[in-house]
Amino acid sequence: MNAFIAVVLVCANGIPIEACTDDRASEVRKVRVANELGCTNGWQEIIARTDLRDEIGRTSYLKTECRRVKHAE
Repeated sequence: MNAFIAVVLVCANGIPIEACTDDRASEVRKVRVANELGCTNGWQEIIARTDLRDEIGRTSYLKTECRRVKHAE
C-alpha cells in the first residue's frame, strides 16, 4: 500500500522555482497523508498560523510537492 508525503517548501524570491529544493528552502514542512488529494489541502491554514505568513508573496514563495512513499510491511 502506498501513502504520500505532502511537502511545502518556502523559498526566497531570488531562487528559481525549479531550484527550490529541500536543501535550498528556508523552511520545509512535511506531513504524511493518505492520498494525493491530502497533499493539496490545509497548507494555507498551516502557513497562516506561522510567522511566515507576512513574508509569502513579498520576499518568499511556497512550492508544494506530493511524494509517494511505501509503507513498511
